[in-house]
Amino acid sequence: MTTLAGGTFSMTDDLTVTRMGYGAMQLAGPGVFGPPRDRAAAVAVLREAVEAGVTHIDTSDFYGPHVTNEIIREALHPYPEGLTIVTKVGAVRDDAGAWLPAQSPADLRRGVEDNLRTLKLDVLDVVNFRVHHHGDDASAAVEGSIAEGFEAMAALQQEGLVKHLGISTVTPTQVAQAQSIAPLVCVQNLYNLAHREDDALVDSLAAQGIAYVPYFPLGGFTPLQSDALNQVAARLDATPMQVALAWLLQRSPNILLIPGTSSLAHLRENLAAAAIQLPDDARAELERIGA
Repeated sequence: MTTLAGGTFSMTDDLTVTRMGYGAMQLAGPGVFGPPRDRAAAVAVLREAVEAGVTHIDTSDFYGPHVTNEIIREALHPYPEGLTIVTKVGAVRDDAGAWLPAQSPADLRRGVEDNLRTLKLDVLDVVNFRVHHHGDDASAAVEGSIAEGFEAMAALQQEGLVKHLGISTVTPTQVAQAQSIAPLVCVQNLYNLAHREDDALVDSLAAQGIAYVPYFPLGGFTPLQSDALNQVAARLDATPMQVALAWLLQRSPNILLIPGTSSLAHLRENLAAAAIQLPDDARAELERIGA
């Protein structure tokens, strides 16, 4: 397997992944719903990511639903040694593609079993419990107890269906609550150059050796836009999105990236970002974007 720039991170003593990973969400159709326009292209992107050295793939059975997991299985099963597939549970999709909460213990068990089936695995490497929120911004963490859901995840881990646990879309208080129930290997929240509310949490998790995995590292469905970002990119002969990814890698050693794409050209661009070293003056300019 190729050595990928950006280095690795040890999530546990027996689980090390490349810091530059791949997010499979965009392999589904528009709105993360239904099949892709070009399934062969989706398979090719996954295979090239792994051939390039990526050992961390992020997915969920509610992407599609079932679509991304089935494409991952088609492209990569039997999975190469050292590949870590991280999935998440806590939601389902209705027939119109709406995201619905699925947070009860029975729902979470069904979600784990669905992932096992569609990925064709006997045990899942890492599962994130995604805390579902209602309202205009479903990606924003909201305070509230997550004990029932995370206790259900811990029970599934004790059964041997899940090796390691993570949580997603959570506050620092909820991180601490989860840690009082079972060990965490990762936290997956919204974070990028322009959305820096989790700065203190990133640092706290780094001190504990826990991975922080920002979703929407490039802004999500509305890409990051900033004159400062564009200017730094021009000076470095890189794209703005490459610079945004490079900044995240250099922000903290526990940050793992999972940018997604269904394009081979975009995949190569993302992976190349791991080799970019930002000079101090560029980092200072970029830091002011989210200040």
